[in-house]
Amino acid sequence: MIREPAELQIDDEGRVSLPLGLLAEAGLDTGGRILAFSDGDGRFVLQREADAVEALLRDGTL
Repeated sequence: MIREPAELQIDDEGRVSLPLGLLAEAGLDTGGRILAFSDGDGRFVLQREADAVEALLRDGTL
């Protein structure tokens, strides 16, 4: 995995656009459903919805 950083900007409406390369690197496609949650201190986690549901059913946590 290459894990190249991408500098992003939050727009006036609080949105951030993710580059297609970054999505592809994470195994995500346009139109895919993800969950986002804060990991504290300036970090966000994005996770495929299906993976989050699987983890919740298996472990009881996200």
